[in-house]
Amino acid sequence: MEMSEAKVVGSRKAGGRIATWLAIVCMNIWVPVMMIVATVLAIAAFPFLAAVWLLVTDWPLGKIMRHFVWLYGRVWLWIVSPFVRVEYVGAGAKELARPAVFVANHLSFFDIYFLSAVPAFDVVIFVRSWPFKLAWYAPFMRLAEYPDVERLPWESITESSHRFVGEGHSILVFPQGHRSRDGQLGRFHSGAFKLAQELGVPIIPICIKGTDRVLPPGRRWLAPSRVRIECLEPVDPSAFQQELGHIKLRKHVKKLMGACLAGN
Repeated sequence: MEMSEAKVVGSRKAGGRIATWLAIVCMNIWVPVMMIVATVLAIAAFPFLAAVWLLVTDWPLGKIMRHFVWLYGRVWLWIVSPFVRVEYVGAGAKELARPAVFVANHLSFFDIYFLSAVPAFDVVIFVRSWPFKLAWYAPFMRLAEYPDVERLPWESITESSHRFVGEGHSILVFPQGHRSRDGQLGRFHSGAFKLAQELGVPIIPICIKGTDRVLPPGRRWLAPSRVRIECLEPVDPSAFQQELGHIKLRKHVKKLMGACLAGN
């Protein structure tokens, strides 16, 4: 009887491994093909759609482009949905409509795509230089007014940030500056927290979990996962106006995010 049970358990484990690898193979065929199709169609349709949006919404081109980037991310969520279960927890679109500085941990190349689960599209993403080297993305990133924070001086970044917030837009910063190699929160840089204090807008922490299993740094193939995106309660930077307040604000936000990521 024990031998028979052991064979059943072993068979189930083997079947589970086969199912997992079949899912991985299917995912690595389906997702790249569909992303190429979606990207080509999006680029081809952009001039027409942009003209329609300009007529219907009266938005400036930068806001329209940010809306398209968000919609592109929503298409990504649909493409990966057979393999990745995405859960969003947090405030709704109405609560997130006011200007804020969003700060998120960073686990995967696809984090920006998964962040389209957050119901806020008018967000200027601060990015590093390397995405501007991708010819099929760079023009649209410039149209969306995403700053290249590695090339621009701090004075230019703060000047642009004042304009963004003054026009009613929010800002998204990855304070770690790069993807985590071990899934843990790394050192936070202070720029986002200085900006929040200078701009007088709240910090909204975003906790990302599970995208490192989809595609962590250094791996070339995708894998199924469960992804959770959670917006925490806004943090008022005016409560940290004492000397070196931005450092205390940074530590406070990191502590909140660490507790969130450890508890889910």
